[in-house]
Amino acid sequence: MGLERAFADEPAFVPYLAAGDPNYEDSLAYVEALAEGGADVIELGLPFSEPIAEGKTIQDAIVRSLESGMTPDRFFEFVEDLDVDVPLVCMTYYNLIYQYGSEEGPRPFVEKAADVGIEGFVVPDLPAEEAGPLREACDEFGLDLVFIVAPTTRGERLERMMEQVSGYVYVQARLGVTGARDDVDDATEDSLARLSDWDVPKAVGFGIKTGDHAEEIVASGADGVIVGSALVDIVAEGYERGDPTGEIADELEQLARELKQGALRGAQNRPQPERT
Repeated sequence: MGLERAFADEPAFVPYLAAGDPNYEDSLAYVEALAEGGADVIELGLPFSEPIAEGKTIQDAIVRSLESGMTPDRFFEFVEDLDVDVPLVCMTYYNLIYQYGSEEGPRPFVEKAADVGIEGFVVPDLPAEEAGPLREACDEFGLDLVFIVAPTTRGERLERMMEQVSGYVYVQARLGVTGARDDVDDATEDSLARLSDWDVPKAVGFGIKTGDHAEEIVASGADGVIVGSALVDIVAEGYERGDPTGEIADELEQLARELKQGALRGAQNRPQPERT
């Protein structure tokens, strides 16, 4: 299993886009622009009609993706068509994984994902208590399973997540749904401290939209930052204006570079342990 390698030498920048938003060809260009901008892992959203964890920005992206014809099989084609050299993570909902293929259960989906080059999954609606079959399929085909840990996740539930997680932990910076914010929530440091006993990379998401945000998050102890809504906003606004695909891709690449550089600055600015 290989997602941890993206966090090995420096803080990782993990962007998210919905595959197929606003259409197949443009979306390929946008994902490739994120790789050019310094992404270390890319989360690709496979749209589902009831995205319970998402705010309006990403819900709208999912609608555009569905309207452009994105399906699980089309998603796998999309992954094969991408020209990127960074690990890819599928972010989707369990119903799509469970119902795929000729047999019930997650194995056919995981097998196909591994075949096209997906290296892991984020499944927001899958409780750790019910994740056994997906975890087994991921183990069989060598894929990682990432869990989202909320500020309120504690006790036995947290233990169960951390027993099954691999690759990295998606640390939810604040309560609520996804969406870009103007500040960094104080709950982030508490969440990172709560996870310090587990030796797996911690990537913080929900609300990050600037290089300064990324710097602050990494300086507080995160191993990486996850950014979705700020990037999806660029796609949506450019699409609404009718901007050329290349211009939107350039803007995505520019923000990706800013976020990656912010994460690197954060690593340099971490408090050094006192010498005794």
